[in-house]
Amino acid sequence: MAQIRLGLIGAGNIGSAHIQTIHERCPEVVITAVADRRASRREWAMKQLPDARIFEEGSALIAEGAVDAVLVAVPHYQHPGLAIAALDRGLHVLVEKPAGVYTLQVRSMMAAADRHPEKTFAMMFNQRTNCIYRKAKEMLAGGELGQMKRVSWLITDWYRTQNYYDSGAWRATWAGEGGGVLLNQCPHQLDLLQWLCGLPVRVRAFCHEGKWHDIEVEDDVTAYLEFENGATGVFVTTTGDAPGTNRLEITGSKGKLICENNQLTFFRNKADEREWCFTCAEGFKKPEYEIIPVETDGKNDQHAGVINAFAAHILRGEPLVADGREGIRGLMLSNAMHLSSWLEKTVSLPIDEELFYRLLMERCKTSRLKQDQDVTFSTEGSY
Repeated sequence: MAQIRLGLIGAGNIGSAHIQTIHERCPEVVITAVADRRASRREWAMKQLPDARIFEEGSALIAEGAVDAVLVAVPHYQHPGLAIAALDRGLHVLVEKPAGVYTLQVRSMMAAADRHPEKTFAMMFNQRTNCIYRKAKEMLAGGELGQMKRVSWLITDWYRTQNYYDSGAWRATWAGEGGGVLLNQCPHQLDLLQWLCGLPVRVRAFCHEGKWHDIEVEDDVTAYLEFENGATGVFVTTTGDAPGTNRLEITGSKGKLICENNQLTFFRNKADEREWCFTCAEGFKKPEYEIIPVETDGKNDQHAGVINAFAAHILRGEPLVADGREGIRGLMLSNAMHLSSWLEKTVSLPIDEELFYRLLMERCKTSRLKQDQDVTFSTEGSY
């Protein structure tokens, strides 16, 4: 097999970008089928891919058996169902973020992947390809920061207009999307947070729903985190700040690491703070430190990197960027933040998944219906 025959399920904002990416940067992948419920997107796909088969439903594309693999890029609730159908049909599966809306449905998807271990199951966590975060993980895993003490992520540059939310009937509704900034924009940061630092064991979050936009889901979140080793953290995000900030700061006993403006900087202590604290003979003296701009390999392949690794795993067994089973971890953190806010108290991880599902379904019952505007935006520069 020289090329993977890929079926793209969803030709909206990100699906459209995937078509261009695959055409330009993924030589081992060819799109042979596309599915989308909107007639305008099917017509667009026909023009872009005249040799591809076009379907209205992803289930029909899967059943046809004309592809080796599928890339699921539709509204979040549909991710697990389509992935399960594809795996059970004998197809390899790559799922866009998030893995799903609630962890219970993602567990069903993971079970399907376990039933078919011969099939490749991957998540589109394209931010893991960023050299900044890859290097940060290497340093943390190598013990260069010592004992982790604190993590702070201020990620407020996800600005979205009201027109963005009005562009799709499913957007920013409990029934259609299942959440707001935590579920749509921040799955990347939530995945990276747990990938770098591990999952916290307790979360207290405040999710403001419709604070900056006319929507029913959260567009402003502040969360406090506690980790098993006693480290603490803060995660702040919104789609309402302009200009916004993207600053990740991780403090350990041997210094702190700052990721900001596509740069990684290490403030390295000349002595471990934990040792210094109990051996220094002075009351106010801080450990000396040096500021080190961290060199990386400069590579940041984003979606192309994930798709190429997906193809290479199918063809030659090479490593994935992210196994599909890892998608539940960032979603667990997202669900924990919602649950904490709804209950107005601290919650422990893993959360009560049945309780979360019940409370989410209660919100879905009163979720408002919107008219689909049939708008597709370019996603260039948004990730």
